[in-house]
Formats: sequence, structure tokens, C-alpha cells
Amino acid sequence: MNFTRALATTSRRHVVRSSFASIFAEQSDFIDRSYAGAAGTKECGIQCFHASSQVWARSDAAYGLKTPKKEKYVRRDSRNQPPVEAPYVPRNIAATKSNPDKTIEIFEGMTLVELAKRTGKSLSSLQDILTNVGEKIESEFDPLSMDIAELAAMEVGVNVKRLHSTDGSEILPRPAVVTVMGHVDHGKTSLLDAFRQTSVAAREAGGITQHLGAFVVGMSSGASITFLDTPGHAAFSAMRARGAAVTDIVVLVVAADDGVMPQTLEAMSHAKSANVPIVVAINKCDKPGANPEKVKLQLASEGLLLEEMGGDIQVVEVSAIKKTGLDNLEEALLLQADMMDLKARFDGPAQAYVVEARLDKGRGPLVTTIVKAGTLVCGQHVVVGSQWGKIRTIKDAAGRSTQRATPAMPVEIEGLRGLPMAGDDVIVVHSEERARMLSSGRKKKSEEDRLKGKMVQNIPTTSDDTEEVPLRVEMPVIVKADVQGTVQAVTDALTTLNSPQVSVNIVHVGVGPISQSDVDLAQACGACIVGFNVKSPPISLSQAATRASIKVIVHRVIYHLLEDIANLIIEKAPGTSETHVAGQAEVLNIFEVKGSKSKGPDVKIAGCKVVEGLVNRTATMRLLRSGEMVFEGPCSSLKREKQDVDSVKKGTECGLVISNCQDFQIVVANGEGDEVAIKL
Repeated sequence: MNFTRALATTSRRHVVRSSFASIFAEQSDFIDRSYAGAAGTKECGIQCFHASSQVWARSDAAYGLKTPKKEKYVRRDSRNQPPVEAPYVPRNIAATKSNPDKTIEIFEGMTLVELAKRTGKSLSSLQDILTNVGEKIESEFDPLSMDIAELAAMEVGVNVKRLHSTDGSEILPRPAVVTVMGHVDHGKTSLLDAFRQTSVAAREAGGITQHLGAFVVGMSSGASITFLDTPGHAAFSAMRARGAAVTDIVVLVVAADDGVMPQTLEAMSHAKSANVPIVVAINKCDKPGANPEKVKLQLASEGLLLEEMGGDIQVVEVSAIKKTGLDNLEEALLLQADMMDLKARFDGPAQAYVVEARLDKGRGPLVTTIVKAGTLVCGQHVVVGSQWGKIRTIKDAAGRSTQRATPAMPVEIEGLRGLPMAGDDVIVVHSEERARMLSSGRKKKSEEDRLKGKMVQNIPTTSDDTEEVPLRVEMPVIVKADVQGTVQAVTDALTTLNSPQVSVNIVHVGVGPISQSDVDLAQACGACIVGFNVKSPPISLSQAATRASIKVIVHRVIYHLLEDIANLIIEKAPGTSETHVAGQAEVLNIFEVKGSKSKGPDVKIAGCKVVEGLVNRTATMRLLRSGEMVFEGPCSSLKREKQDVDSVKKGTECGLVISNCQDFQIVVANGEGDEVAIKL
């Protein structure tokens, strides 16, 4: 009761007092009297803090405070409503700033500080990576091996280029590596046959070279030269580039009766880009139509400074068939090699270059390499591209087994776990564990690069909606070849056959004969199988491909293969509709035949006169009125003098019925009316 009376009294007093001080004093008085009233009866544990309506209604602006603005209340929609389906907008990768692939140079003995400076990463992050791969680094100034440096660089997403040292305790002269290049059918292989006393050119399919061959030729002077024979066809540009990259001297073979050709110019550009000296061999000088002087003028006009014109490029006139001028060519090559003073390191781990790679059914992956420095020994663990293995056997160019390979020596090694790419480097590592780690790191990096390239290719290009995009058909292709180099050559050649109507999509490539798995893959994706220089598939496999409607193309000559693929692309291309007008007739009269239940609906017959061409019953009819098409449909009846006919010639009259067409108008004197155009 004391609490209630005090509350009523305080409420009445609050009405007349408005200041904050008086209100606070009244509240204090209320609290004191409440405790005093409660003390006479029994203890009260209630503490009350009361604020009147004036306190709640006061403005905070009088005390320097900002009152937050009231926002408008918006009622939310029911959560049971389904979400709005917005169209997916892919992220524009091209618009974002992406760092291009960075390539750094690494060398044996570089420190962690130098690696961090070149990669742009912190020392702590590189130390964590080295700890994960099991490498203990006590100080950031300790030397690193090239393998460890490459592993750390690949982990941070940086490409590497190895810088091998030429220093060694055993620096000795080595034979010259000479690459023979030129246009197709200019006699490159025949010239090498004249040196080797062999007949390789006679055994080649189509009479042209389609592989990159490496062999050692003992010259008549007693010196030995390592020759690389390159194909001359336009499809093998990558092979010629690989030959120029590993060679010391380029022999440019030009036919005296043919002159400078497109692949001759391409071989010159490859040699210039590799900074390799050129020796020109003008072949077929024994032919009646040979003109070596014309060839020299053509070469000079292309920028080759010949010796006869004050330059430093030697020119030798030879004949591979008559075997004339070979001594002069040998002398020119040995002179050029002596001027270059070719030497290499014979001790230490080997550095080699993959010339070609193939898959043998009994021996597995076989890799043809040329040693650039060091000595390659049987039993060593090597990493070739993204593949690794232990060398089981080494065979020289003559097929004899050997225990070691020295610089400028072409050999075939066996023992890899997979098939590398032509052009990869062969790296000798200390242990199997290091080989596995380096191989897995390279595979991971190559897969990331492949997926990144796919993402860039799949970015939709922004184009104007009003622009008509032509219809393009995709033709999936599976490529199988005998060696890795020809796989790459055929793949590159097929991609150049793309047209605005057909896009060639290489879904799978491989080395070896066509297998059942290739047929299954082709059936799954609707692809055709292209085999180059491989054995014809077995009868059972061919029958399975025929039942699955899979086209299998097998050839041994590159231009025959490209010709068949080009014809297949023409067949796959979507056809464009063309209208050919076979004839034209004017409507002179209209006859109407009433229909019945037995005869069918009413029929309007157009009495026409053929004014141009021929009216054929099987053609499509177009009804034209004032030059505009009114109706188009097939002809259901064509009669001439009450006789059904198949065609009516110019100048004759006929009766014509167009299916589902009842709207005809007679041609009057001023030319207005209907005309019937016959479309083939």
C-alpha cells in the first residue's frame, strides 16, 4: 500500500515538473520514502527506478546528442516463396588482371635468397616448401641443387629454365651435329645416302621423309659427323625447329632445277632464329634444267650473304645421284666445324635432348636422344619432361648396345615409365625418390597449364546480338601415329584445316597401333580415328568400327592423309540452301471443282501458261504476287489436255494444283496477278 500511494503521488508531481533535475530529485525522494514505508512492516528487497513520461519524451538534441532517424518499415515477403532464378553470368577472366606465366633461370648451387629474389616469394614460404619435400636447409645461404630449386619454383607456380654449367675437368673436342634441311623432294635423304653408302630414300613411304632421323657418318677424311635428317613437308615444321635447336651447322639443300621454295625459306628462318651457321648445298646439278646461278641469286635476294658475293656462307654444288661434289661439301662442313672450335664437357652428369620417341610393343617407351654434354651411363635415374625412369639399355645409331654415350652421340635409351614429348630435355638425378618427385611436380604443373588454357579458350566472346553467327560443326578426331614427333605433326596439320563451318577437335592422341579402347572412345564421343604410319587394325576391330559407324582413316603418306581429312571436313560442313528457279508460269484462268464426302474438299485449279523454263510436278511451287511470295508448297496435280504429265515446257498451257492453296488471281493486261515460280 505504501508503494502504491508513493507511486500515485510521484506521478502527479511529475506532471507539473518538467526539468530533468527536479524529476531526478523526485525519483530519489520516491525511492527514500518507499524504503522508509517498507521498513515499518517488513523488509522489502525491491529496488525501483522510475522514469516519467517527460523523461521518455525529452529530446536528445538539448544535450548535444543526435537522434537516429527512423527508417521506413518494409514488410518482408514470405519465406515460403521460391527464390528468383537469375541467369548465371560467368566471371570475365580476361578483364581481371592476371600475371602472365613467369619464367626464371636456375643454376646449380644457387642459394635460397637468390631463389626467393627471382620468384618474388618470401624466405619462410620457400623454407616451408623445402621442408615438405624433405630437404633440410640450415641457412638461407646454403647452395641448392637444380632439382630442388625447380621443385620449389613449381610449387609457387613459376616456370624454370635450367642453366647448365660448361665447366668441367675434362673439356674435349666433339663431333659436329649437322642438320639437313630444305624443301620436300629436293634430295636431302638422297644426299645423306650418298655419304652413308645406303639407300634409305628408296624405302620411304611416298618417296618423302616423314621422321626425324639421327645417325653418325664416318667421312672419307677419317672425321665423324652426326647428321639429323628432317622432313621437308609443310606439316613437319615442328620437327625442323627441333632439328635447328640442337644442331651446330645447318645444311640447306636446294634443288638446282626447282629453286627456292616455301620450306626453304622456313628452314632459313629456323636456322637464323637458332643462330646457327648455314652451308648451302645446291643439289641435282646433273639435271638438264639445272640452273645453280639462278638459285644463288634467289638465296641472295632472301638475305643470305654468299661467299661469292662477299659474304661468309659457303655454297657447294653437288649431285646425290652422280655422287659429285661430296668431297667439297665434306670439306666445307669440317672447315665450318673447325672455325667454331666445338668442345664439350665429357665428365659429370649428362645433358641430352630428345629427338624422337616411340612405343615398342615388347620394349616399351624408346627415346632417341643426342647427348649435349656429360656422359650418359646405363643404370642412371633420369627425368625426361614429365616422365622418369632408370636406363636399362643404351643403343647407338647402328643398333649396338653400349654402356655410355658421350657428347654429340645419338643413342636410343630404354627404361622410362612413360612416353615423353619430342623436344624434352633429359636430366640425370641422383636417386629414384628425387626422380619421382620431379616427375610428379612437372605433371602437376603441366596439368594446371592445360586447364588454364582450357579456361581461356572457353571464355565467351562478347559480340553484337544483331550480328549473325554462322553455324559451326565440331568434328572430333582421335590421332594415332608411330612416333611422338609425327603425332605432333599430324595434330598441328589437322588444326590448320579448321574452317568457318567445321572445327577440328583433337580429343585424344597416342603412339602405337589403333586399339579397342580407341574404338570405344570414338563411339562415345562420335569421333573419327586417324592413323598415320601405323599398322592396319585387325579385321575384328575394323568390323566393330563399321558396326558403330566409326570412320577409320589410315595412311602412310602425310599429304594423302590431309587430303582425306579435308574431304571429310567438306562432308561434315553444314550445307547452305540455294534456290534454283527451273521455270515460271502465269495464271490465266481459275477453275473450281466442288468437293464431296467421297472426293474430298473443294479444289482450285490454276490454268497457267509456261512463260519460261520448265514446270516439273516434283518441284516446289512458289505463288508470286507483285513480285512477293504469297504461298509455297508442293504440286499435287499437273495436267496437260486432261492428261497427267510430269513436266510442261515453255510456251504450253497446263492445269496446276498447289497443295492447300486456294488463293489465286488472274494476270490482267497491266501485269498484275499471280505468277507461279518453280523451285528445284
